Amino acid sequence: MTISILRLPEVIKTTGLGRSTIYRDINLGSFPKPIKLGEKSTGWLSSDISTWIESRIKERDDKAS
Repeated sequence: MTISILRLPEVIKTTGLGRSTIYRDINLGSFPKPIKLGEKSTGWLSSDISTWIESRIKERDDKAS
């Protein structure tokens, strides 16, 4: 299994969310928390972002049912 880390620009592109929305949702507990990569850098596990997107799709489909 390959673990990949997405930096903020990739997370923004993948999710369609803006920076401030991502950090607001992290604080609200509704978006995956980043992992610390270095003193001034963070990233997100791509699997965490994929799981989050899949949960949004499931939520949409459940509401449509």
